[in-house]
Amino acid sequence: MLLRVCSTSSFFYLRPLHLLTSSSKLPFGPSRRREFQLIPSRSSSSSFHRMESPPASSSSQTPVTASETDSLAKDLQNQNLGASVDEGGAKIKRKLEDLNWDHSFVKELPGDPRSDVTSREVLHACYSKVSPSVPVDDPQLVAWSDSVAELLELDPKEFERPDFPLLLSGAKPLPGAMPYAQCYGGHQFGMWAGQLGDGRAITLGEVLNSKGERWELQLKGAGKTPYSRFADGLAVLRSSIREFLCSEAMHFLGIPTTRALCLLTTGQDVTRDMFYDGNPKEEPGAIVCRVSQSFLRFGSYQIHASRGKEDLEIVRKLADYAIKHHFPHIESMNRSDDSLSFITGKEDDSVVDLTSNKYAAWVVEIAERTATLVARWQGVGFTHGVLNTDNMSILGQTIDYGPFGFLDAFDPSFTPNTTDLPGRRYCFANQPDIGLWNIAQFAKSLAVAELINQKEANYAMERYGEKFMDEYQAIMSKKLGLSKYNKEIISKLLNNMAVDKVDYTNFFRLLSNVKADSNTPEDELLKPLKAALLDIGKERKEAWIKWVQAYIQEVSGSDTSDEERKARMDSVNPKYILRNYLCQSAIDAAEQGDFSEVNNLIRLMKNPYEDQPGMEKYARLPPAWAYRPGVCMLSCSS
Repeated sequence: MLLRVCSTSSFFYLRPLHLLTSSSKLPFGPSRRREFQLIPSRSSSSSFHRMESPPASSSSQTPVTASETDSLAKDLQNQNLGASVDEGGAKIKRKLEDLNWDHSFVKELPGDPRSDVTSREVLHACYSKVSPSVPVDDPQLVAWSDSVAELLELDPKEFERPDFPLLLSGAKPLPGAMPYAQCYGGHQFGMWAGQLGDGRAITLGEVLNSKGERWELQLKGAGKTPYSRFADGLAVLRSSIREFLCSEAMHFLGIPTTRALCLLTTGQDVTRDMFYDGNPKEEPGAIVCRVSQSFLRFGSYQIHASRGKEDLEIVRKLADYAIKHHFPHIESMNRSDDSLSFITGKEDDSVVDLTSNKYAAWVVEIAERTATLVARWQGVGFTHGVLNTDNMSILGQTIDYGPFGFLDAFDPSFTPNTTDLPGRRYCFANQPDIGLWNIAQFAKSLAVAELINQKEANYAMERYGEKFMDEYQAIMSKKLGLSKYNKEIISKLLNNMAVDKVDYTNFFRLLSNVKADSNTPEDELLKPLKAALLDIGKERKEAWIKWVQAYIQEVSGSDTSDEERKARMDSVNPKYILRNYLCQSAIDAAEQGDFSEVNNLIRLMKNPYEDQPGMEKYARLPPAWAYRPGVCMLSCSS
């Protein structure tokens, strides 16, 4: 499928990956803004907000407006600051037995009539009731998140309970829980894989806090389910540490993500062949308690749309459920008298009115959330590694941390997944296109169920492209401290970084030290960047001097002082990211029973934008051993 978007001056094609030829250049990010005309049929006060794009310009520079997700990032980073209080003003602190369970998913959606864990095809059901069955031998609590506990209004003292590891490993039933595994399908590496489902994750249920917020608790590695296929339903300490640390690190970077309440060891070994090379070994078993408003994925809808007429009504029920509980503003918009219409082309029937169909408004919002998420990944150099449609959250959250990786040396073709090496489908540069491809598959499922029409599906994809470019341009401009987007400056920088394999995180952090002084002697221009520009020859040094001169000329045209610009840039360019070698150091120690480094990283990642004196070693470039298999790259196996 080719997505054609009409602008005032040209056509822009945002193509799914499989349409890229071997000679196609992989874009670092979009370079052209697109225009839609917003035509309210009457004055609107609807809560369904839309960002209007300015007209396209022949100039490579466009003004940078404040991203509408900036406040979202701050909210995500500070979710725990607005703690719930009781009538007396004291923080609400609940015991595990007092959690306010709701179980709307189980109560409102069709379930599997069977409760056994025999691997099988589960038809006409959104879930299967199944209890955790992981074998444990003196399970131990390794790490926990106080901020996630606060979301649940869980008393931190509960972590000290002797039976806490038994309750949160599933070895002992958690009072009030109603465990189940979700049924879903998905495209894996571009191919339809049929039924997948929660093969080793078991949701305990939904907890409502006093603010009415809904939080699902899910145990990953809790035992077999009907969706385990030939696997054991278990998880190992290695992958569980990575998931726990990265979900929390992403949260504090301000990127939408699932969270992690706690990490436990089971006391039992698990057999894993990490490289699929016929050399399995025993590894310590572990469980992560994941937390999210919902674990619904694109594949949750795809599986039922793929099964013919009998299951199409389930697609509608799932959509109604998601809108009711997670997108309630769309219901309000649909009932209002206001109307938002969008012209998507020159044809007579090219108007899309989102208020006439709540499902169309819903898929558009999911497309926008997904675009914002991917743009934020590109901003911090995060590569997910396994962007299958079953790993795409309808909430626009990062979900399912497997062989992920943050960029060290800037390499647009970087993939942290050994399974992805032949075609690098999910490499860093391809993530924007893959996000679009996945949205197309999700929209197709809704169209098959006759919830949206082709125009509405196309518009959702168009909105993805426009939203991604808006967000990406704003993010990159802020990283460079620019008052307006400058395509030439940013593109040249990324090309230079790719040629010289410059560390992505450290370079942008150092860039804030460059002064906007056009009189700086040429031999001093690169001094602020010396720690990032390593081993560059004379020719490359000249290329960098030329770029820095152009950069200084650009920022010197602003009224912003050097100090103010540095503060702004440091607030969006992290000093610390969860590099794979840092994860591995913590894993190596943990497998020997020392969890101190896991907890050091938890503390470090809570303030990634702060200098944190004494912690500078965690910002160092990867050592030579970090490039060995199993550190810089991993397989999907865990």
